Amino acid sequence: MTIMNLLMPVAGLIKARYRGEKADIDSQFFKLHYRTTATLFFIGCLLVTANDLIGPTINCFGPDGVPGNVLNTYCWIMSTFSVPGSNSASTYHDGAIPGLGPKGPNGEKVVHAYYQWVPFMLFLQGVMFYIPHYLWKAFEQRKMNKITSGLRGKTILESDQRRDACENLINYLWETRGTHNGYAFKYLFCDSLNFINCIGQLFFINKFLGGVFMTYGTEVLNFMSMDDENRTDPMMEVFPRVTKCTFHHYGSSGTIQTKDAACILGLNIINEKIYVTLWFWLLALIAITSVYLIMMVALISVPSLRRSLVTRKATADKKDRAYHLVEKVAIGDWFMIFLISDRKSVV
Repeated sequence: MTIMNLLMPVAGLIKARYRGEKADIDSQFFKLHYRTTATLFFIGCLLVTANDLIGPTINCFGPDGVPGNVLNTYCWIMSTFSVPGSNSASTYHDGAIPGLGPKGPNGEKVVHAYYQWVPFMLFLQGVMFYIPHYLWKAFEQRKMNKITSGLRGKTILESDQRRDACENLINYLWETRGTHNGYAFKYLFCDSLNFINCIGQLFFINKFLGGVFMTYGTEVLNFMSMDDENRTDPMMEVFPRVTKCTFHHYGSSGTIQTKDAACILGLNIINEKIYVTLWFWLLALIAITSVYLIMMVALISVPSLRRSLVTRKATADKKDRAYHLVEKVAIGDWFMIFLISDRKSVV
């Protein structure tokens, strides 16, 4: 039995993989990052920039003699703040708005300037989740598209044409055997970047929100299970809906006058929902990607797993040759077969 004959199971493995017009160059786990997650961030970016959903992003009132549009612009640019001591549940039920009230003896306040940057950060993070896919496309150089060009779409109707296309693919795999290890390494590198990016984005959001994102989701879950009398909404603490703003201007005699204003941040109603969704999704994505990377390392390290992955896709009359196929080829060659094969069982 020649090596060329051992490569014949490839013809059966590509039966359903390339029915579409475009070659598939990555896994479904890879797509969770650059398709699902990047889209999630871009949708969030669109939501926080669609002011028609919530009205004005900031609406301030309080000082007499200061035009509303001037006050809104000033407080948006200079940022607003809240008073930490007034966020307790008792203060809330006494009738005061959480975050408002006189400053404590030390003049403590929490400045909220992040809302100016939320749409930019969401867009940047969406791009970051797309970068590993962009790098893989640059590394891949449309190789999979070229070698399977005669096997995709609905143009291959004659069995002779399909057989010729399969033979051309087999000849290519035979002539380039042992040269695909770098191709496989680049894919694994980009796959690892997906995991590193997930971890990095989690810490990046935590830093952006002032160190509260790591426990944000758990606090929201605890809040939902607490009694109404004893609970404080963590989403209102991270994304306050009403904040304070101090407006300075000169009086008639030239003395600087300080006026206090309250600002309604309608945008935070959307921000709080976006980030609690991102918290749960990123943790789930990290867990899924971790399991996937462990599986990939196991496939590289354990030849028997690679054998079972190929032989389970082969038809009954080709299982023996498929078994010998993965015994003979290098890891890079196996990876090429893995990409061009159908992920479902061949019928």
